[in-house]
Parts: sequence; C-alpha cells; structure tokens
Amino acid sequence: MKNIDISLLDKRSDKELYSYQKGAINKIFNLFDTEREDYHLLYQLPTGGGKTVIFSEIVRQYLKNHKKKVLVMTHRIELCKQTSGMLTEFGVPNKVVNSTANLDDQQDFSCFVAMVETLNNRLNDEKLDISDVGLVIIDEAHYNSFTKLFKFFDKSFILGVTATPLSSNIKLPMNDNYDELIVGETIESLIENEFLARAQTYSYNVGLTSLEVGANGDYTVKSSEDLYTTSDMLSKLMQAYEERSKGKKTLIFNNGINTSLHVYDAFKHAGYPVMHLDNTATKKQRKQILQWFKETPNAILSSVSILTTGFDEPTVQSIILNRATKSLTLYYQMIGRGSRVLNNKSTFDVIDLGNNFHRFGPWGADLDWQAIFRSPNYYLENLLDDNEIESYFKYEMPDALRAEFAKTKDVSFDIKKAYTQSVKAGESSKVILERSIHQHASMCVENSEDIFDALGLAKMLGDDIDFRIERYSKCISKSTHNFLTWLKNDYRLKLRSFLRENFDTLFEEIHGHPPLEEE
Repeated sequence: MKNIDISLLDKRSDKELYSYQKGAINKIFNLFDTEREDYHLLYQLPTGGGKTVIFSEIVRQYLKNHKKKVLVMTHRIELCKQTSGMLTEFGVPNKVVNSTANLDDQQDFSCFVAMVETLNNRLNDEKLDISDVGLVIIDEAHYNSFTKLFKFFDKSFILGVTATPLSSNIKLPMNDNYDELIVGETIESLIENEFLARAQTYSYNVGLTSLEVGANGDYTVKSSEDLYTTSDMLSKLMQAYEERSKGKKTLIFNNGINTSLHVYDAFKHAGYPVMHLDNTATKKQRKQILQWFKETPNAILSSVSILTTGFDEPTVQSIILNRATKSLTLYYQMIGRGSRVLNNKSTFDVIDLGNNFHRFGPWGADLDWQAIFRSPNYYLENLLDDNEIESYFKYEMPDALRAEFAKTKDVSFDIKKAYTQSVKAGESSKVILERSIHQHASMCVENSEDIFDALGLAKMLGDDIDFRIERYSKCISKSTHNFLTWLKNDYRLKLRSFLRENFDTLFEEIHGHPPLEEE
C-alpha cells in the first residue's frame, strides 16, 4: 500500500462541522478504538442532516490515523459521484470503481468509492485488492443488496449510514447484520435549529382497499396504477394541487410510469408547466429535465422512484405523495426531498394522497429507532392496516363546495354511528340511507331559493354521497363493485326525487315560511 500524503488530509472543506456532527464522529471513533476489528455499526441520521459530510470527515480522520484503506459503498451512480466529490472537498484522494474504471493504479489510492453491483462484479473477478481495507462505509445501508458483500470484509469495521434503520426486506432485518445502532439528531431538533424546513402536511382520504401487496411487502405497481389512473383520483390530485400547491415548485411521486404519464397529461391539459421523469430517460434527458425544474419557479415534476435518493433541489416548495406505500423508509425519503432550507424557505407543503400520514404518523415524529432496530417485525405488525385507517375517515368538503352550503352549520353525517344506533333499535339498515338523504335534502333546501337551486346543489354532493355509501357498505359487509355502483346511483335518484316531492315542506320547516312565488 502506498502511503497517503498526510498534508492532503490536513486540507479541510469549507463545510464547518456542526456540534451534533462532531458528537457523532466522536462516538463512532470511540467504538473504532474499543470494539473488535470486524464490528458492524449502524448510524442513523435524517435526510438533510449531513450524512455524507460526517462520513467524509470520518474517512479523513481514519486515513490520517490508521495504516489501512477505506471503501465507501453506495447503491446508485449519482450517489457515487456526490460522495467522491465530497471526499475530494475534505482532502481525501479517492478512486471511483465503476464498470469501466482502470484499476491498474489502485495502489495509489487509500480510498475507493463504488456502487454495490459494480463492486460485487469486481470482487468476484478479483480485480480489486481489498486485503488492506480496514473500514467499509455503506451509504443508504437499509438497502439489503449490500449484505451479499459482507462476506468479503470479514476483517473490516463496517459502518452503515441511513436515515431509517429498517431493512427494505422484512426477511433480512438489520439487526442480523449490525451489532449496534447509534441514533443521531432528530428531525425536530434539526428543524428547530434551522437545518431542515418544517413540513406542513395536508392529508386527503383515499380508499385503498383495492390495492394488493406484493412479495416485497409494498403495494404492487399494477394495483396502484389501476387506482391512481382513474378519473376520480386524477381529479382529486388536481383539486389537492389547486387548493394547496398552485404556483409552487412541486414534486409528485407516483407508483408506476403509467400513472406518472397520466399525471403529466392531466396537468399539461390544465395548462400547467409540467414534465415527467422516470428511469427510462437518458442521462441527457434527465439532466435537461432537472435543469428545467431548477430554473422554472412554478414547475411541476411528475416522477416515479428515481428521485427518492441522490437528488437535492432546495427550491422544492411542495411534495405530493400520489401513491401509497408500506415502506417507512420510502415515506421519509419522498418527504425529505422538500426539506432542504433556503434563506427564504423555512417550511414546505406535503400533500398526502395515499393515507401515508395515517399509517406512519407525521414526518419527523419522535420514533423509537432503537426499538424499531431491535424488533422491526413488532413495529411493522402494529401499523394500522387500510381497513382500520379508513374506518376513522371523515369526509371533509373542499372549501369552495363548503361555501355553497354556508347556511348549514353541520354538513356531516356519521354513517357508522347511525348504523350502530339502528341495530340497537332493531331497525332495518335501509333507514340509515333514508336519514342521510333527508339530511342532504335539508342542506340543499336551506341554501336555495327554489327547487332548481336545490337540485343544482344536490349534483355537487357526489363525493360526499360516494363516501357515505362506501362507509355504509362496510357496515353491512357488502361491497362488491356492482353493488356499490348501483347503490350510489340509486341514492342520487332518491335524493332528487325527495327534493322534488318535499321541497316546499322542507323550505317552510327550515325558513318558517313557504317559498316565495315569482310575480
């Protein structure tokens, strides 16, 4: 091994380490000194907390004080380049081991940066000499693809770094491969100290019971696309954007290329500046699209999973989760894309169209990472399932629609409560819908001057009607697609009929006088 020039390692980046970063580095070096040489340590720090800065400084100090080499592993080519650049800033000469790299000069370097698949190939081909590697650093360590390489480093200290110490594969828990977890600064602390922006979350209730879970433990692309490409969901997305994100630089995450293309078409048709990006784009196309996104103030970028890691655009003002996920890691990664601070940005918006907020809690909640690391199955098994989440839903009228019913104090109707009461009273479940229709009719009459106004308002209640019917179908345990479709149509017909037959009576009950007749 060629000795590294110590003077290079005395060079420092312009990046000054914060106190919490220095504290983490001290803890890690204490374990270097006290634990066995093949100890496996996991370090947790939120996205935006400066993981790359921390492990770059660790590499610098390690090489300065030890006579061994360092290997840094990532899972994406973009992260390789970013990591190499940061190491260079910290005065650490390094070599990127990619599929085309000439390794004839490897003896001239004490630090290597490699992508996991490329490294696996190079090690199996015996092209890279790792006999003198004393420290292995793994970025985004929750990805289980790294574990297949552990067999090559049975005499190396392994440091895994991640924002979420929960394996991407439930069958390969992280506590099987790591001896200890160090928990870093919390998201709330980083927000309070102005290192991260605060998320303002708006959750829109979505029925997800049609989604299927695949072998990886998350919702399948096909079932997600079947739901999120429907006109109802595209309308809900557009409504959410126009209510909360209009005019803001917005990043939309979808589960599937087809969904993202539908989203692109919908926003393009509505006249908004929008682009679509997925993993089929060439490097040139990707660069052009991201440059456009950076330079366009109110840009909308619809994407799949390609921007969850290795993407840093501080000007993002709004994140839309146009998908559901059962992955805590993905949930945190997606929201984290909006958390970078700027001089004029201390908050960002998160629009949740996948019940993710109800499933995982708010981004930055005080999670017990040690408990999750020790007992990941217990944590996952105690997450609310979709049926439980939806049982707590309450329909909320959009602001514009609520204004149409301004004279009505309470526009809600608790189907589940009404069902429980009717069962106790020995009544037929049909009376629930009759009472719901009566309440809807009263709302329409109270905010109308004549029958034509009332019928017009009734047409606006489609989403509320659908929500009530879906809750009702769950109560009676009958929810086939055909039955629901028939019941929704039947409700609308009965509401219109009820209004025509009872408008005058209801009007007088509500207003204390009959409708005024036109002269």
